[in-house]
Amino acid sequence: MMQITLSYPNVPPVDIPDANLLATLEPREIGSPRPVENLAEEALDHPIGAEALEKFVGPSSKVLVLVDDITRQTPAHALLPSVFRRLSQAGVTRQNITILIAAGTHSHMTKSELEVKLGAKTLEEFAVHLHYWKDESHLRHIGAASDGTPIRVNRMLGEVDFVIGIGQIVPHRVMGFTGGSTIVQPGVSGPEITGHTHWLSTQYPGSEIMGIVDNPVRREVQEIARLAGLRYIVNVVMDRKERVIHVVAGHPVEAHRRGSQHSLEIFGASLPELADIVVAESYPADYDLWQASKGLYSSELAVKPGGVVILITPCPHGVSIEHPEVEKLGYHTVEEVKQMVASRKITDLIGAAHLAHVGRVICDRARGIMVSSGIAPDTQKSIGFRPARTLADGLEMAFSMAGRDAKVAVLRQGGHVLPRVAAKRTTTSSAP
Repeated sequence: MMQITLSYPNVPPVDIPDANLLATLEPREIGSPRPVENLAEEALDHPIGAEALEKFVGPSSKVLVLVDDITRQTPAHALLPSVFRRLSQAGVTRQNITILIAAGTHSHMTKSELEVKLGAKTLEEFAVHLHYWKDESHLRHIGAASDGTPIRVNRMLGEVDFVIGIGQIVPHRVMGFTGGSTIVQPGVSGPEITGHTHWLSTQYPGSEIMGIVDNPVRREVQEIARLAGLRYIVNVVMDRKERVIHVVAGHPVEAHRRGSQHSLEIFGASLPELADIVVAESYPADYDLWQASKGLYSSELAVKPGGVVILITPCPHGVSIEHPEVEKLGYHTVEEVKQMVASRKITDLIGAAHLAHVGRVICDRARGIMVSSGIAPDTQKSIGFRPARTLADGLEMAFSMAGRDAKVAVLRQGGHVLPRVAAKRTTTSSAP
């Protein structure tokens, strides 16, 4: 009997029989990492695919620094001083540096969240703005995507001489990995183009997107960021304990690809075979169900067709304030969501993509059970989950659905871990 503990102190451990436990997966922990500030300086000393940051700017340059929001673990407060120092050495004045929080379609950050993200000193000394995707006055048109969808981004990108992005690289269902060009799309983009890229990702199963650095969506996003003027990135890769292990700096594509290799080494986890039951915590993607669904996306790569996925998540902000259609419509099969889009029952492609991604896991491929203190049982049921009061209750339900001999895989930090089924060896023999 193996006792399984999760990242949430208020979730009691559960016992899973050894005969049932297939694997417990989680990101790697790296021993004795170096200080973030040292890693940042070293990355800026050795940029990838680009000259030194100081070569791009001068005394008259206006610089826009894009920083990901509170739903990401990037320690911007530890990275920004090195960036500011380099800009200052090139003659850029503090007055010519602006920070824009690349919030994508997420909710606005509070002042206290901004202080945690940026540091109180940065918040006091620099102009800080929040991107809000629905505010038309914040957007400007810069071109069109491959299918003609208008590309609109925050107008501030057109008012500066140099744009740099600060972010984190982890496996991601829509983009392959976070980081790099995603700081622009969806970070500071308008609704049409974000809907386009997210809907594009629904055309592919998770196995063809997650953890793959060169995929159709990523290529589209990289072109959008290029048109928008993104010239440089500083991205981190963190371990299981949210400690920075690598920092990459330089060209938005080349530096990101190097960082993605590092990310795979930490977040990729080998699974001997697909499981009948997957127990996935959403940590650290806990803000709301929109974020917590990342635990389901990882589960898609670990669960057998017809299996069961148990999502454990606190979701203190409920389902999704910014995307009320999730709670209104609930999750459906991918084909049903496509029909909703075709009939214009849902017109927001961002929301439609989310419904399809989750539906692919809990409707098309498996069945979903939820354990959550932040979402009422009736709501869980109405959107397509079977509610369970505790993880132990959820496991009992899952065994009753999948059978008592069902194999169980546990995904710790399911919001980030990338299950990869080990390739089976084939042997051949020849007759004597």
